[in-house]
Amino acid sequence: MARWCYRHRLVVLLLWVGALVGVGFSASAAGTNYANVFSLPDTDSKTAYDLMEKAFPTTSGDTDTVVWKAGSGSVRDKAVQDRIGPALDEIAKLPGVGAVTSPYAGARGAAQISKDGTIAYAQLTFTKRANEIPKEQVQKVLDTARAAERPGLQVEVGGQAIQRVQEPPQGLSEMVGIVAAAVVLFLAFGSFFAMTLPIAIAVFGVGMGLFSTQLLSHTTDIPDIAPLLASLIGLGVGIDYALFIVTRHRRGILRGLDPEESAVTALNTSGRAVLFAGGTVCIALAGMLVTRLRFLDGVVIGTSLTVVLSVLAATTLLPALLGFLGPRVLSRRQRRRLAAEGPEPEKASGLAARWSANVEKRPRRIALLAVVVMAVLAIPVLSLRLGATDQGNDDASTTTRKAYDLLAEGFGPGFNGPLQVVSAGGDTAKLVQGLRSTPGIAQVAELPPSRGVTVIQVVPTTSPQSKATDDLIDTIRDQVIPKAGAEAHVGGVTAVSKDFASVTGDRLPLFIGTIIALGFLLLLVAFRSLVVPLTAALMNLIAAAASFGVLVAVFQWGWGLDLLGLGKEGPINAFLPVIMLSLLFGLSMDYQVFLVSRMHEEWVHTRDNARAVRVGLAETSRVINSAALIMVCVFLAFVLSGDSGAAMAGVGLAAAVALDAFVLRTALVPAAMHLLGRSNWWLPAWLDKRLPHLAVEPGEEGEEAPAPHPTAPGGPATALHGFVRTADGDPVEDASVTLMSKGGRQLDRVTSLADGSYILSVPAPGTYLLAVTSASYGSRARHVTVAEGPLVYDVELTGDEVDAVS
Repeated sequence: MARWCYRHRLVVLLLWVGALVGVGFSASAAGTNYANVFSLPDTDSKTAYDLMEKAFPTTSGDTDTVVWKAGSGSVRDKAVQDRIGPALDEIAKLPGVGAVTSPYAGARGAAQISKDGTIAYAQLTFTKRANEIPKEQVQKVLDTARAAERPGLQVEVGGQAIQRVQEPPQGLSEMVGIVAAAVVLFLAFGSFFAMTLPIAIAVFGVGMGLFSTQLLSHTTDIPDIAPLLASLIGLGVGIDYALFIVTRHRRGILRGLDPEESAVTALNTSGRAVLFAGGTVCIALAGMLVTRLRFLDGVVIGTSLTVVLSVLAATTLLPALLGFLGPRVLSRRQRRRLAAEGPEPEKASGLAARWSANVEKRPRRIALLAVVVMAVLAIPVLSLRLGATDQGNDDASTTTRKAYDLLAEGFGPGFNGPLQVVSAGGDTAKLVQGLRSTPGIAQVAELPPSRGVTVIQVVPTTSPQSKATDDLIDTIRDQVIPKAGAEAHVGGVTAVSKDFASVTGDRLPLFIGTIIALGFLLLLVAFRSLVVPLTAALMNLIAAAASFGVLVAVFQWGWGLDLLGLGKEGPINAFLPVIMLSLLFGLSMDYQVFLVSRMHEEWVHTRDNARAVRVGLAETSRVINSAALIMVCVFLAFVLSGDSGAAMAGVGLAAAVALDAFVLRTALVPAAMHLLGRSNWWLPAWLDKRLPHLAVEPGEEGEEAPAPHPTAPGGPATALHGFVRTADGDPVEDASVTLMSKGGRQLDRVTSLADGSYILSVPAPGTYLLAVTSASYGSRARHVTVAEGPLVYDVELTGDEVDAVS
């Protein structure tokens, strides 16, 4: 497939461009229909909601508030009423507004004025839900209300619809993430063309994913946070997967391969690992389904679809783009050096090699230091409290936050999250009396009954995010309602948030167990080891604990919130642990696969655990760290999204990926594998026979350790020998003669003798790359096919550039 895409690159590119334009046009024409469905079957708040929907079917629109405060005097003053009244009348006539309840209209409106008379509010009921109202209509409401402001009269507007229009421009966080990733890629590759490849793959994958998710929102319930999370994870994996393949392709060209053969080999090796890694991310995301939370179903659909399309782009579009670039995927300096010095031998050098050797020398010290760092960072997770963020967590400069604070100042902190006690039978009067005598309740208002259902609005004395409010809900459910003998249920946004957090917390162990078990089975089959998947499972738990510790310290304790411009501290969103654990599991599995697959490959060839771990770390740590740095940049950019849930996910995932790549995979995992020795690769014989065979990079293993020929004896299969001569037939002495696999791995290397002769050991019959380099006569690389017996192969050096022939 990779070869076909490479050779038919124009067709592949046109197909992808056509698909992106077509799906984008369809999505733009259809619009969006995102829906936040917090369906929690068998919960008290869901029962209350169902009763209210039955009794009051017309109150389906979103309700926002206009809040104003008089700097001096009272909001009842004629001057204030003359400013606010006409504005409310104008708002009531705007399209999309169903009704406006003014505090100046009748006795009922008097309750909308604070006791000291300085703060009042009006309720705006829209004709649709917040996400269905065009932003232009909401902006007109906001502008009309704010136009009534004057010195001494503060006017603010709050609510979900208003919150949508004050978000930063859509796509800002994605654009910042892409620019940051481009900088890292350019530093890693040193080539503008190579830098653009991962960016292009991510843009195509995420673009197709977002447009497809937008179309699917018309057929199923997809929350409005799904496209944000889909673009967040899609950008990360799209860039990373392309980075792994491009890195392998560049390495193949530097080893002397023809660009087409190098691209095919890269896709047949790293491309297979990308397929495996993408599959693990989708499996981890699908693990969210075991929680049976409908809200997360749409998140699974959007993110999984984007990951699948990113993998598809990396395995089809990328080889086509590599075909367009050819050798220009290398920097100019690398191309000049390749022409002058010939193919590079495969060896790890620099900081990565020195660090790998250091880990081998001091595994206990490094492992202990890594564990201490992760444990310290995980300490805050002990105070983790799940809940829901609201406009009280918005930035202090936003009108929604100011409206929230004014309502809390005028009517008490609980006013922003009233409880709705819905009674369908029993002694309602006794229930109201019991509620009024319950500590922690500021106001109780009984609304007129409808269809046998009575709604009692309860305003707590504490804020919606306070633990005391959660305790109050439990008190009403467990004591007040049973004591009154009423058939009632507690609903409202605050009660729904509490139930959502409780249900999520109860189902979290099952979810964690599911994704850990799936990851264990996948790695068990891939690496034929019990210890490697056990180590990976433990590392995933450590990474999760430390990343949630960072999340609690930032968003719950408030460390650095002002610096990041992320508003006010509060509980961690209840849905975040499930989403973050899914993404973290998938991403950490990616790094584990790329790291351990190289170690496993070396182990298969040498049966030397120390060498396998050292070589695997030295050769993969740089690309893993580059990939992780890109992920961190992309995730942190989502702080700019204006969505608190996306900002939390971005900070949490950035911390998780950084700790996973820079501490766990670079230090703790290799140190632990050095300490465990050969037991890393232990697998009972009876289990080995029953497990299916799945090689993460079967193409490479097949090339580097070819299956013995049926007639080949054990041990080295054969030899390759001959003479290195010039075009005139003169022998070339001290030429470097290297035998490599098609993937570029060095198998044997010798120096030609005075008569130009050389002899190389060949592990088994198969096709290999023979690279010959001489300082005086240039270089040449050829593919040779070796059968059962020794092969005589003479090489002629012409002094020209590298001649790599497939």
